[in-house]
Amino acid sequence: MSVFITGPPGIGKTTVIKRVMAVLEEAGFRAGGIYCPEIRSGGRRLGFEVINVLTGERGILAHVLQRSGPRIGKYQVNLDDLSRIGVHAMKNAVEEADYIVIDEVGPMELQGRDFQLAIMKALESSKPVLGILHWKMRHPIIKSIKAVKGMKIYEVTRENRDSIHEVLINEIHKTLKLNNV
Repeated sequence: MSVFITGPPGIGKTTVIKRVMAVLEEAGFRAGGIYCPEIRSGGRRLGFEVINVLTGERGILAHVLQRSGPRIGKYQVNLDDLSRIGVHAMKNAVEEADYIVIDEVGPMELQGRDFQLAIMKALESSKPVLGILHWKMRHPIIKSIKAVKGMKIYEVTRENRDSIHEVLINEIHKTLKLNNV
Protein backbone atom coordinates (compact mmCIF):
# COMPACT_ATOMS: atom_id res chain seq x y z
CA MET A 1 0.00 0.00 0.00
CA SER A 2 1.11 3.52 -0.72
CA VAL A 3 0.37 6.74 1.11
CA PHE A 4 0.68 10.24 -0.27
CA ILE A 5 0.08 13.60 1.29
CA THR A 6 -0.86 16.86 -0.34
CA GLY A 7 -1.55 20.39 0.81
CA PRO A 8 -0.80 24.01 0.05
CA PRO A 9 2.78 25.30 -0.21
CA GLY A 10 4.46 25.95 3.13
CA ILE A 11 2.00 23.85 5.18
CA GLY A 12 4.73 21.42 6.34
CA LYS A 13 4.47 18.42 4.02
CA THR A 14 8.22 17.78 3.89
CA THR A 15 8.43 18.12 7.68
CA VAL A 16 5.70 15.48 8.01
CA ILE A 17 7.60 13.11 5.68
CA LYS A 18 10.84 13.67 7.62
CA ARG A 19 9.08 12.82 10.90
CA VAL A 20 7.71 9.58 9.44
CA MET A 21 11.14 8.65 8.09
CA ALA A 22 12.81 9.29 11.46
CA VAL A 23 10.38 7.04 13.34
CA LEU A 24 10.59 4.26 10.74
CA GLU A 25 14.39 4.45 10.74
CA GLU A 26 14.37 4.12 14.52
CA ALA A 27 12.23 0.98 14.06
CA GLY A 28 14.91 -0.45 11.74
CA PHE A 29 13.36 0.24 8.33
CA ARG A 30 15.46 1.65 5.47
CA ALA A 31 14.08 4.37 3.22
CA GLY A 32 15.07 4.91 -0.39
CA GLY A 33 13.93 7.38 -3.01
CA ILE A 34 14.30 11.14 -3.29
CA TYR A 35 14.14 14.17 -1.08
CA CYS A 36 14.13 17.67 -2.67
CA PRO A 37 14.93 20.38 -0.11
CA GLU A 38 15.11 24.07 -0.94
CA ILE A 39 18.39 25.81 -1.72
CA ARG A 40 18.37 29.12 0.15
CA SER A 41 20.76 32.02 0.41
CA GLY A 42 20.26 35.31 2.22
CA GLY A 43 16.67 34.39 3.03
CA ARG A 44 15.82 33.80 -0.64
CA ARG A 45 14.90 30.50 -2.25
CA LEU A 46 17.23 29.94 -5.21
CA GLY A 47 16.24 26.42 -6.16
CA PHE A 48 15.92 22.82 -5.08
CA GLU A 49 18.29 19.92 -4.61
CA VAL A 50 17.57 16.31 -5.49
CA ILE A 51 19.00 13.88 -2.94
CA ASN A 52 19.16 10.08 -3.10
CA VAL A 53 17.78 9.10 0.33
CA LEU A 54 19.65 5.78 0.37
CA THR A 55 23.13 6.99 -0.69
CA GLY A 56 23.10 10.70 0.11
CA GLU A 57 24.16 11.58 -3.45
CA ARG A 58 23.12 15.15 -4.26
CA GLY A 59 22.42 17.24 -7.31
CA ILE A 60 20.49 20.29 -8.43
CA LEU A 61 16.85 19.68 -9.36
CA ALA A 62 16.16 23.28 -10.38
CA HIS A 63 17.79 26.65 -9.84
CA VAL A 64 17.41 30.29 -10.80
CA LEU A 65 20.93 30.20 -12.30
CA GLN A 66 20.39 26.96 -14.26
CA ARG A 67 20.87 27.84 -17.95
CA SER A 68 19.26 24.86 -19.66
CA GLY A 69 16.21 22.69 -19.20
CA PRO A 70 12.49 23.36 -18.93
CA ARG A 71 11.44 26.53 -17.11
CA ILE A 72 9.05 26.28 -14.14
CA GLY A 73 8.39 29.78 -12.85
CA LYS A 74 11.76 31.43 -12.16
CA TYR A 75 13.58 28.07 -12.06
CA GLN A 76 15.01 25.91 -14.80
CA VAL A 77 14.96 22.17 -14.25
CA ASN A 78 18.25 20.28 -14.45
CA LEU A 79 17.16 17.19 -16.38
CA ASP A 80 20.66 15.67 -16.15
CA ASP A 81 20.66 15.57 -12.32
CA LEU A 82 17.00 14.53 -12.21
CA SER A 83 17.86 11.56 -14.39
CA ARG A 84 21.29 10.75 -12.96
CA ILE A 85 20.32 11.05 -9.29
CA GLY A 86 16.52 10.90 -9.19
CA VAL A 87 15.97 7.93 -11.49
CA HIS A 88 18.92 6.07 -9.95
CA ALA A 89 17.53 6.76 -6.45
CA MET A 90 14.16 5.29 -7.40
CA LYS A 91 15.76 2.17 -8.89
CA ASN A 92 17.96 1.77 -5.78
CA ALA A 93 14.92 2.11 -3.55
CA VAL A 94 12.97 -0.59 -5.38
CA GLU A 95 15.94 -2.97 -5.14
CA GLU A 96 17.39 -2.20 -1.70
CA ALA A 97 15.10 -0.17 0.57
CA ASP A 98 12.22 -1.28 2.76
CA TYR A 99 10.01 1.56 1.54
CA ILE A 100 10.19 4.34 -1.05
CA VAL A 101 10.01 8.10 -0.43
CA ILE A 102 9.08 10.56 -3.17
CA ASP A 103 9.35 14.22 -2.14
CA GLU A 104 7.65 15.33 -4.36
CA VAL A 105 5.62 14.45 -7.44
CA GLY A 106 5.35 17.97 -8.82
CA PRO A 107 5.95 20.09 -11.91
CA MET A 108 9.76 20.05 -11.68
CA GLU A 109 10.10 16.32 -11.08
CA LEU A 110 7.62 15.48 -13.83
CA GLN A 111 9.70 17.24 -16.49
CA GLY A 112 11.78 14.07 -16.83
CA ARG A 113 10.06 11.30 -18.76
CA ASP A 114 12.48 8.72 -17.33
CA PHE A 115 11.65 9.95 -13.82
CA GLN A 116 7.93 9.55 -14.54
CA LEU A 117 8.60 5.93 -15.51
CA ALA A 118 10.68 5.41 -12.35
CA ILE A 119 7.74 6.65 -10.23
CA MET A 120 5.39 4.19 -11.89
CA LYS A 121 7.88 1.31 -11.42
CA ALA A 122 8.12 2.19 -7.72
CA LEU A 123 4.34 2.11 -7.41
CA GLU A 124 4.20 -1.25 -9.21
CA SER A 125 6.77 -2.76 -6.83
CA SER A 126 5.82 -4.59 -3.66
CA LYS A 127 7.35 -1.77 -1.57
CA PRO A 128 5.17 0.79 0.17
CA VAL A 129 5.56 4.32 -1.16
CA LEU A 130 5.40 7.42 1.02
CA GLY A 131 5.14 10.55 -1.07
CA ILE A 132 3.98 14.08 -1.63
CA LEU A 133 1.64 15.05 -4.45
CA HIS A 134 1.73 18.62 -5.70
CA TRP A 135 -1.23 20.56 -4.35
CA LYS A 136 -3.26 21.33 -7.47
CA MET A 137 -1.32 19.90 -10.36
CA ARG A 138 -3.17 18.08 -13.13
CA HIS A 139 -0.97 15.53 -14.88
CA PRO A 140 -1.55 11.99 -16.19
CA ILE A 141 1.00 10.57 -13.70
CA ILE A 142 -0.89 12.10 -10.78
CA LYS A 143 -4.12 10.58 -12.10
CA SER A 144 -2.29 7.22 -12.36
CA ILE A 145 -1.00 7.54 -8.79
CA LYS A 146 -4.49 8.30 -7.48
CA ALA A 147 -5.82 5.23 -9.32
CA VAL A 148 -3.35 2.76 -7.72
CA LYS A 149 -5.20 0.05 -5.80
CA GLY A 150 -5.05 0.66 -2.06
CA MET A 151 -3.73 4.21 -2.47
CA LYS A 152 -4.44 6.56 0.43
CA ILE A 153 -4.08 10.32 0.09
CA TYR A 154 -4.22 12.68 3.05
CA GLU A 155 -4.34 16.46 3.06
CA VAL A 156 -2.00 18.25 5.45
CA THR A 157 -3.72 21.19 7.15
CA ARG A 158 -2.81 23.61 9.91
CA GLU A 159 -5.03 21.57 12.23
CA ASN A 160 -3.43 18.16 11.55
CA ARG A 161 0.15 18.95 10.53
CA ASP A 162 1.51 18.19 14.01
CA SER A 163 -0.25 14.82 14.28
CA ILE A 164 -0.80 13.41 10.77
CA HIS A 165 2.64 11.79 10.77
CA GLU A 166 1.28 9.27 13.29
CA VAL A 167 -1.42 8.17 10.83
CA LEU A 168 1.18 7.81 8.06
CA ILE A 169 3.56 5.86 10.30
CA ASN A 170 0.78 3.41 11.15
CA GLU A 171 -0.17 2.96 7.48
CA ILE A 172 3.40 2.36 6.29
CA HIS A 173 4.36 0.27 9.33
CA LYS A 174 1.37 -2.07 8.77
CA THR A 175 2.49 -2.66 5.20
CA LEU A 176 6.13 -3.15 6.17
CA LYS A 177 5.15 -5.73 8.80
CA LEU A 178 2.98 -7.60 6.25
CA ASN A 179 5.85 -7.61 3.72
CA ASN A 180 8.26 -9.03 6.31
CA VAL A 181 6.02 -11.91 7.43
